[in-house]
Amino acid sequence: MSPILPSLWYFLAGIGIAILINALAEDLPRRIRPRLPHCPHCDQPYAPARWLALTRRGVPCSQCGQPPPRRPIIVEAVTPLLFAALPWLVPHPVTRLFTALYCAVLILIIVIDLEHFLVLHIVTLPTTLLALLASTIIPDQNWRLALAGAGSGFLLFFLFYWVGQLLFGAGALGFGDVTLSLMLGAMLGFDRIFFALLLGILLGGVSSLVFIGLRRRVHFHIPYGPYLAVAGILMLIWGRQVFLWYTS
Repeated sequence: MSPILPSLWYFLAGIGIAILINALAEDLPRRIRPRLPHCPHCDQPYAPARWLALTRRGVPCSQCGQPPPRRPIIVEAVTPLLFAALPWLVPHPVTRLFTALYCAVLILIIVIDLEHFLVLHIVTLPTTLLALLASTIIPDQNWRLALAGAGSGFLLFFLFYWVGQLLFGAGALGFGDVTLSLMLGAMLGFDRIFFALLLGILLGGVSSLVFIGLRRRVHFHIPYGPYLAVAGILMLIWGRQVFLWYTS
């Protein structure tokens, strides 16, 4: 079957998921119940015709007059395109469905961590449980691999967290990054989690060097969560090929 039609459906689903991600990214960090799309400045609900951020581009809020932020448009551009690519990159429909779901969660984590320096347990822990359960029906995955991956990811980053606390004090590495590694391990399994963590650390290290060179100072905080999440997305899509290449 040609992936063209599934790609179209995934693109349309990605638009809806992007709207949901933007709404959750506004409310979850504030510890309030998620609501329908609304102005981030005054909480004025948007009309359904304005739920899509592209329809609000350049239009100030009717209540407070503040311009809309740019982030929702970026999310609405990236998410549908990523979803549309999945039928071409992930052939099995069950694996593809959960890959899309996991990618949506990771995009949400990236957005919240970049804006608030938070990796929320209310996102990572339920998704970890879901990934453990889903491992029983995803091809080339099983609950043993998922459980071993979750345990390995948690223990490895807990060690980094503990050493960071000893050497640099509070704030060196957030515990949310530990639960994010737990979640990634459950998603990817024991065979791919180490590649994801290594890639995330490398991405973070290279970006830190670039930022230090550009800003000429070292005392600023770069959250590791987005790098781990990006690495997780890459390993969800290409991790099996990387593992087979490494072990061949």
